[in-house]
Amino acid sequence: MNLKTSLIDLQCEMVAERTLVNPKNISWLQYDILYQLEKEGAILPSNLSIILGTSRTKLSKALKALKSLGYIQQLPNKLDGRELYTSITEDGKILLTNIFTNHIVLYQTALKSFDEREQEEFARLASKLSNRLREERVGNDE
Repeated sequence: MNLKTSLIDLQCEMVAERTLVNPKNISWLQYDILYQLEKEGAILPSNLSIILGTSRTKLSKALKALKSLGYIQQLPNKLDGRELYTSITEDGKILLTNIFTNHIVLYQTALKSFDEREQEEFARLASKLSNRLREERVGNDE
């Protein structure tokens, strides 16, 4: 098996895994928004669209839906009232916690699949690839 096939297979499995653990059936973009808000804190939508590699139009629609569900809040920037800082609400954090709890099966499968050295190597390589993909996406938008 080559690298390209392995990456495609892994991506397909990860998408299937995300679908299984999504109890409220939010979209993948909405999940990614909540995850980034939990990770980054309050952020401007323009910066969020760069981080996620999505258009501002798609992001705006996803934010509107998340706001109506009570998972995010938006407050005006004190320096420029036209800009809205977006942050995750307690309900959004609870939803993420429930999804993360369901991800334990993925973690347990990885523990069974890899010995300790392989776990460390996989974590290092996955982090390296994730960081590079994000750097290239964010760097291309500046």
